[in-house]
Amino acid sequence: MGGVDDKTTRIDGSHAAKQGNAEARNTAPRRVGMIAGWGDYPIVIAEALRRQGCQTFCLGVLGHADPRLAEICTDFRFKGIGRFGAGIRYFKRHGVTEATMAGKFFKMRLFLHGGWIRHLPDLRTVRMFVPHFWTRRADCKDDTLTKTIVDEFASEGIRFRPATDYAPRLLVERGQLTRRGPSARQWQDIEFGWKIAKQLGRVDVGQSVVVKDRAVMALEAIEGTDQCIRRAGTLCRAGGFTVVKTAKPQQDMRFDVPAVGLGTLESMIEAGGRVLAIEAGRTIILSEPEVIDFANRNRLIIVSISNQQESSPNETTANVPETPSQTRKR
Repeated sequence: MGGVDDKTTRIDGSHAAKQGNAEARNTAPRRVGMIAGWGDYPIVIAEALRRQGCQTFCLGVLGHADPRLAEICTDFRFKGIGRFGAGIRYFKRHGVTEATMAGKFFKMRLFLHGGWIRHLPDLRTVRMFVPHFWTRRADCKDDTLTKTIVDEFASEGIRFRPATDYAPRLLVERGQLTRRGPSARQWQDIEFGWKIAKQLGRVDVGQSVVVKDRAVMALEAIEGTDQCIRRAGTLCRAGGFTVVKTAKPQQDMRFDVPAVGLGTLESMIEAGGRVLAIEAGRTIILSEPEVIDFANRNRLIIVSISNQQESSPNETTANVPETPSQTRKR
């Protein structure tokens, strides 16, 4: 009988230990990995994660990420964009199964002479991108390349989530954001530019279109929004143009959220732009109060509009505010 009692005690003790370990895991801080690119967006997300009590293990893209992330994250390492094998090992070593991406990567650098070699890709990265850059069996569109990265991490049990899941208030609401609103003529340019931007996004080329008098001045491609705006300024010396930036119809919010900030407005002022139209609920404004104040002081116009419907693959209608009472004013 004594032996049975001892055995029962050992079994019960083992069960209690396992239960205790499970409870400890459940109460442990949530671990989130982050791949950080250029700009303030990664800092905003890292701060949001810290406020939520998460432990953040961050891989900063070399030449892009802000070193200040080291002061916010639990652990921070710089890695070249070609070191995805090392990145996977880093996340697994720290027990990360949930990750996110934030910040811009300047894709143009990959197309410089010897661009990939400069990033010293590890063997896993080479295997990932052979179909894209060497055998040419796959294209090099943003969505294609980023999905390749996401799928590679997922194969090791590391799932990516949209960065906006951790800071949903960054997504801009629908309405007029500045004191001044568009004129009837400018609304025509916004609606015209919206349709073009959606078509541009549908083929995964860019997110921004610059319009003047319902004529396209510039389309965004690999260079990014700011350079697109500056190019429009060289082509439209009279200025007064409208910039329309929308999400792609197939936008994957895990790794490619349209964003605007002070840099966008500074580019507009330099180039002569007057109106910025963005997509509500699918665009982020970094440091929104400062951006709106800057726009008001410089007599710029910012509106956030929503997609009403997509009745066919070739037609997209912008649902724009019709009266001042329907807009959100600052």
